[in-house]
Formats: sequence, structure tokens, C-alpha cells
Amino acid sequence: MKLAELYKGKTHSWMMLECSGSKSDAHSAVNQYFIHNEYESLLIDPGGIELFSPMLAAVLQHTELDKLTTLFASHQDPDIIATLSLWDKAIANATLYAPSLWDRFISHFDLDNLHFEGVSDEGGEIQLGGVRLRILPAHYLHAAGNFHLYDPTAKVLMSANVGSAIKAPNDTKFVEDFSLHVKHIEQFHKRWMPSNQAKANWIARVKELDINILAPNHGKLYKGEQVQEFLEWFDKLDVGSAAK
Repeated sequence: MKLAELYKGKTHSWMMLECSGSKSDAHSAVNQYFIHNEYESLLIDPGGIELFSPMLAAVLQHTELDKLTTLFASHQDPDIIATLSLWDKAIANATLYAPSLWDRFISHFDLDNLHFEGVSDEGGEIQLGGVRLRILPAHYLHAAGNFHLYDPTAKVLMSANVGSAIKAPNDTKFVEDFSLHVKHIEQFHKRWMPSNQAKANWIARVKELDINILAPNHGKLYKGEQVQEFLEWFDKLDVGSAAK
């Protein structure tokens, strides 16, 4: 696992945990993120089963387990939340923020310690010490209950599968030439983003934000001008069309 610092400010830092999992191909690669300060930390989309041990080791390089107070789950795919039951046993007292739509599904993880805080469709906030994080609706992109996490101080938007590239090489952390990157994201977005209306709603919401880094679950991240290039491209893309 590689550790990379995306943002370091006076109050908190963003880290990206890069790991290709048990397979060496790009298809299985997952980007995972956590935010930490001196007193608390937050783990975002905690990962698949094969990532638990390296993820735990990486987190312990930056914080103590009793300071891991918050988990955030953007959607229900196993590659990002299959370890919930393991984290439940590892940390004694933490809150899991996830879509309230999942209420009846979360019980299948048999959680004993994690407190489930269902997020309403309108979104909400997470207070991490003195840091205010915004939970933004991203429903049907691609899950029916889907949220992204925005940090207005760091100007980072964790965008889950929006912007993801499943089979792209991860030779660099950030997209360098968007025109070349399109071939790695086009078919995925056409197939897994089922609603043009949902896409339009999300773009309108996101364009009001000041974003320096757009950080998806898979593939390279977008920074600076590449963020706007992606948004303009996604705005014009006809989604939900790959199976036609």
C-alpha cells in the first residue's frame, strides 16, 4: 500500500491510501481516503476484505484507533464497504455515516460497536473536530442512495464512482492529459451512471463548489483545470446508454 498526502492544512490533512488489493491488475485497484487531525480521524469507504490488514496498518501510521471516530460509506459496493464488520470489531466507539435508505441492509453486517447514522436524501454534515464536511447527494450515480463528501477548507470532493477509471494504469496520481484519459472512463460512465437527469442535478450542485481535487474511488484523481474538463465532458455525456 502506498500512502500519499493530498492536502495538509492547519487543522487537518487528507491522505489517499492506494492499494491494488490481492490482484496486480488495474481492474481491482481502489483509492481510499482518510482525514485526520490531532484529535479525530475519519475513514472514507473502508474497503474490501483483502484490504483490511494493509488499511489498518496504514491508518495506525497516522492515528490511534481510539481516535478513529468516524466512518463514511458513499454507497453499497463490496469493494468499498465489505470490511465494515471487521472495523466494527477493531474500533470500540465510532459512528458510521451512510444513506438512511440502507437501514435494513446495514443490519446484515451484524454491527456491535459502530453506531449507524443514516443520512437523509438531502445530505448533511459531519463535524470532525473543528472541520465541517458536507455530505452531498449523488443519488443514482450510480447507486439509488449515493453520497459524496466535500471539504470546503481543503477543496477536495470525494466523488466515489463519478470520475472513476476501472482499468486505467495508475502510473501517476493525477490525470495529466484529459483527452487521453477519456478512453478509460467513457464506457464505465455510460453503463454505471443510469440517469441523465440525476447527472445534471449533480453537475449543477457541484459547479457551485470550489474544488481543487476531485477524488474518485478508482483510477487517477483530477486536479485544477482537469476538474473542470471532467465536469464539462460529463455534462455532455449521454449516460445509461451502454446497454442499448
